[in-house]
Amino acid sequence: MAYSSDRCEIRNIEELEGVLSEPTDATIRTMGALEGDLVVLGVGGKMGPTLARMAKTASDLAGVKRRVIGVSRFSGASKLEEKLQSWGVETHRCDLLDLSSYDRLPEAANVVYMAGMKFGSTGQESLTWAMNTFVPGLVCERYRNSRIAVFSTGNVYGLSPIHRGGSIESDPLHPAGEYAESCLGRERIFEHFSRAYKIELSILRLNYAVEFRYGVLLDIAQKVFSEQAVPLRMGHFNAIWQADASAMSLQALSHASTPPLVINITGPELLSVARVAQQFGELFQKEVRFEGAESGDALLNNAQKAFQLFGYPRTAIGRILPWIAGWVEQGGETLEKPTHFENRSGDF
Repeated sequence: MAYSSDRCEIRNIEELEGVLSEPTDATIRTMGALEGDLVVLGVGGKMGPTLARMAKTASDLAGVKRRVIGVSRFSGASKLEEKLQSWGVETHRCDLLDLSSYDRLPEAANVVYMAGMKFGSTGQESLTWAMNTFVPGLVCERYRNSRIAVFSTGNVYGLSPIHRGGSIESDPLHPAGEYAESCLGRERIFEHFSRAYKIELSILRLNYAVEFRYGVLLDIAQKVFSEQAVPLRMGHFNAIWQADASAMSLQALSHASTPPLVINITGPELLSVARVAQQFGELFQKEVRFEGAESGDALLNNAQKAFQLFGYPRTAIGRILPWIAGWVEQGGETLEKPTHFENRSGDF
């Protein structure tokens, strides 16, 4: 293979999850300085399991005896509960739309809020709004004495001109579509209760976490490998290796404030869909086809504020491309959840 010298040595899911859970020194220091247990609400999502494991690992390395508890419906036949428990993460089954379940949620001084709905929101708009705006109010009532880091999305900014280099935290918000609108609603509910109850809170506008099993890079790689046309309508994007996103998100707990700290989390690169596709074409030794034309704007974040607080990501996107190429070529397991990154209307 043309990229054999850059091949990632991650050979299976177990090794991948270990790498995605490896804390930075700064995360270890953060977990060492924080007091109290940590609850991860919505731990069953794409980032949740390895973020929870990272929090537990960092706490152990810092010499802090801390319960890390993952909360999810844990529906279906998945063995996620067993996996989390093997990592030292406790589990708690809960449907966050069930009001009667909140009294049974474990106490914790620190909360990472990862619950929400994106894919499938079109056609289920009422459920999307319930999950993204109603549940946050219930969580604030239950954890009004806790410190909370809330996952949000850069979609709340709307499309940003390429030449600006990405939206910053003080920019006006112009969400497109009910998903992004409901995410802004989530932020506003958390902000209200942060002010009303003096909850220390961080809002994390993430664009986009990637790893081998999902993300924009995987979507592009799969299209190139299967010789499908790569759409150029959303011609540029940001991305960050999931482990770096998790590390920054956990560190954000120590910067929580009232009113909330709002912070973009992404990588420093402004990535071109066409250029990334061409790089995958070189790695796969395949010709790349495109469809559509690039627009002058895209969903883009500028994360300089995060870099000032947390430092730059450990893993550059250019280093990840050959890893993902190798994973795709060997038929590695994926989550089969395309990001629909090319969607400009906001319908998911």
